[in-house]
Amino acid sequence: MSAIPAAAGDTPRQRASRKEIFGWAMFDFANQAFTLLIITVVFGELFTTVIVGDRDDGYRLANLLWSLALAVSYLMVVVTGPLCGAVMDYHAAKKRFLFVSYLATVGATAMLYFVEPGYVVLGLLLIVVSNYAYSMGESFIAAFLPDLGPPEDMGKISGFGWSLGYVGGLFAAGFTLLVLGEATEDNFERIRWVGPFAAGFFLVAAIPTFLWVKERGTPQPPGKSYHQIAWERVATTLHELRHFRDLGIFLVSLLFSMAGVYIIIAFAFIYGAQVIGWDEAIRNIMFIIVQITAAAGALGFGFIQDRIGTKLTYLLTLALWVAAIFAIWATPEVTAFLNVRLGLEWEAQHLFLVVGCLAGLSLGSSQSASRAWWDSSRPHARRPSSSVSGGWPTSSPASSASSAWGCCRRWLACRPPSCYVPRCSLPRS
Repeated sequence: MSAIPAAAGDTPRQRASRKEIFGWAMFDFANQAFTLLIITVVFGELFTTVIVGDRDDGYRLANLLWSLALAVSYLMVVVTGPLCGAVMDYHAAKKRFLFVSYLATVGATAMLYFVEPGYVVLGLLLIVVSNYAYSMGESFIAAFLPDLGPPEDMGKISGFGWSLGYVGGLFAAGFTLLVLGEATEDNFERIRWVGPFAAGFFLVAAIPTFLWVKERGTPQPPGKSYHQIAWERVATTLHELRHFRDLGIFLVSLLFSMAGVYIIIAFAFIYGAQVIGWDEAIRNIMFIIVQITAAAGALGFGFIQDRIGTKLTYLLTLALWVAAIFAIWATPEVTAFLNVRLGLEWEAQHLFLVVGCLAGLSLGSSQSASRAWWDSSRPHARRPSSSVSGGWPTSSPASSASSAWGCCRRWLACRPPSCYVPRCSLPRS
């Protein structure tokens, strides 16, 4: 994909102050507590194994409901994201939209405390609301990135945000491991506080974002309703996309690649518990490994991207993901092979830790590279509406929705108990 030439009238973007860039990155630091503790690790496992539980179907129903909740929330983002993006561009109201999504995420996440075993409907509703608000916030915060620096700095700035986010996840995970413990029925009275803790972490850590990040842009004169503005701006964006062929190709690629990534994010620790059969100590180590390697991947590939270009960097991250996904799939068989050939006594969970390093590196680098590419490859004056109404933040939830729905269909087609996850058997050493 060739770079899109700048349009006449484009003005160079000046790099924002370090204080403002740090304030912007703190939102990534803050919201990582939600995506890590609620979606990826703790509450996802708590929901499937305790709140819904194994109803003599190998957790088939629990995994199906979890997938469905995520699919619905991401689908809501796909439908409403472009409309909200158009309105907030027109009124120069990115911070207001971001603030509302932030409060909604915090409120719904805190209420997860009230989800007890058997309270399945309440749990589903709160996950849909909180994940929808979180995903919209991801879209809104990405809309600020083009104003923070010139295209040649997008990789470093985006990578700094993602890496700081994984550091935030490390702090959140550390507290959870040391204070709240594991997601089991016996520990339910303590682990149920994971919702309020994630909400409080997000609430406090995101304050610098609203204090230091500036709202750029000039509000348009009133005269049209929000409904009219939204649909007219979205229609204009779709019409303008024909001038951005390279971006269209990139978004199609992103749609398919991120679908696989979001399956890993949503089900990695469920997979570890139900298929790999790891114990608590290994799970805790994986917490730390993924956060550290993801932070390193985001920051390191941010600098690499600004040196070798966005396209090559993005392709490298996809190659890393292919290797990581194959390694995840093959972990049990590779463990058994090594034990037979080399006379070892490894368990699959031990090799899975090594795979976690590769997965973490892939995760951090791909998310940082894709966000930076989207915001650096659009001419400043001609980019369609905003980051939200354009494509990256909408394409990502579309990928999430399609991957989660694919999991739903997979489990609906299976016969219990052997098909509750994509892999069906685990050879024991």
